Amino acid sequence: MKYQHINKHSKQLKPFFLPLILIAGLNHNAQADVTYQDQQNLHEIVKQISPKNIEKDVISLVNFGTRHTLSETESDTRGIGAARRWIKSEFDAISEKCGGCLKVYYQSQIIQGESRIPNATEVVSVIAVQRGISDPNRFVMMSGDIDSRVSDPMNSSSDSPGANDNASGLAGTLEAARVLSQYKFNGSIVYAALAGEEQGLFGGKILAEAAKKDGWRLKAVLNNDMIGNIAGINGVINNTSARVFAEGTRMTETPEEARSRRFTGGEVDSPSRNIARYIDWIADRYIPNLDTMVIYRLDRFTRGGHHRPFNDLGYPAVRIMETNENYNRQHQDLRTENGIEYGDTLAGVNFPYAAKLTSLNAASLASMAWAPSPPAKVSIKGAVQPSTTLNWAALDKKQNPQLAGYKIYWRYTDAPQWQYSKFVGDVTEYTLDNVVIDNYFFGVASVSTEGYESPVVFPGAAGAFGE
Repeated sequence: MKYQHINKHSKQLKPFFLPLILIAGLNHNAQADVTYQDQQNLHEIVKQISPKNIEKDVISLVNFGTRHTLSETESDTRGIGAARRWIKSEFDAISEKCGGCLKVYYQSQIIQGESRIPNATEVVSVIAVQRGISDPNRFVMMSGDIDSRVSDPMNSSSDSPGANDNASGLAGTLEAARVLSQYKFNGSIVYAALAGEEQGLFGGKILAEAAKKDGWRLKAVLNNDMIGNIAGINGVINNTSARVFAEGTRMTETPEEARSRRFTGGEVDSPSRNIARYIDWIADRYIPNLDTMVIYRLDRFTRGGHHRPFNDLGYPAVRIMETNENYNRQHQDLRTENGIEYGDTLAGVNFPYAAKLTSLNAASLASMAWAPSPPAKVSIKGAVQPSTTLNWAALDKKQNPQLAGYKIYWRYTDAPQWQYSKFVGDVTEYTLDNVVIDNYFFGVASVSTEGYESPVVFPGAAGAFGE
């Protein structure tokens, strides 16, 4: 969606009509009135994402033959062991170029007794952390999956290129690290190569549990799973759109919170949904010729991905992926039947498109990491009153020295994206006069001195991003 300021149009009206607009207030059919400060750094980040680098990395991953979780671990050229060592070497090389700005490590756990991992198997992910300079315990994350599979999820020996699913997402994560590691951010950025996705989302579960144990203030997880295919099974060829899947009511909601939400709303304003809206705006503002579809669902119908373990623990997490999937290229043995080629090979990956979605991730991560932390303890009141008042807790100035103040957003309850905004300064309470609480949804974002904004936080437990 593209937005224009209502005052651009009101300049064309005769003064006689202006009072009518002021009296009517926010008319349902008016153009959205959202102010925003353009960020040149984000344009530069987008330009630096390289399709050639992504192609090179996807080819390297495909050349390991198979990356099945139960595959070879000792070989230097084939299997999951060789793949993860290569991934770590790439992160190490990126860190060396930025003077050791990344902490790169393996994260592992022995898994056994599962339907797809019956015998004791070490599931090993590769994690790279770029620490923030003022708020290092606040994190945003980009992830891609290491492993691949063919038709039989237990077949660990046959060739399984996994070019799109999910060498594309992993290559995008590596490329985002190459570009973003050239900058310094207030918050921390995690680049995660997660293992064991096809066998049960185990890499994500291990990392999500570790984040909870270590007290990470994890504000956004951007899981990239299949970001390279533009030719769908439905016959559509499209390189100009992408999907962002985002769950509604959070998994960790208590009965008391559910009762409150019933009377105050929040079903479509979970932190994950507002991360998706944030990404949608980044696409509109910074990614040429890309429109994002925010899907109000955890994932594709009855299916799953590596963002889910983070959602399960209450973290904001979304899935970014192509719009039109080709099921002949997913989870398939390499073969040709009735003139149809099956298998997830390099031929099914469009590298400029994968770069476009990678640039969307990189700009979103950078914007959130430069912005102050999302506001906490946001509350709202205004029942049976002509105005609406929002309150929130003041952010820690040591963690957020870039804080300029806060911005209130609101929209009609059937509108998918925020329609109106007002910067209110460095305060912790503000009243919107003559804006009736019953007719809109509201939220608060924090804003830096340079204009970077946090995701919008919906009032109450339903929309909270945590402390």
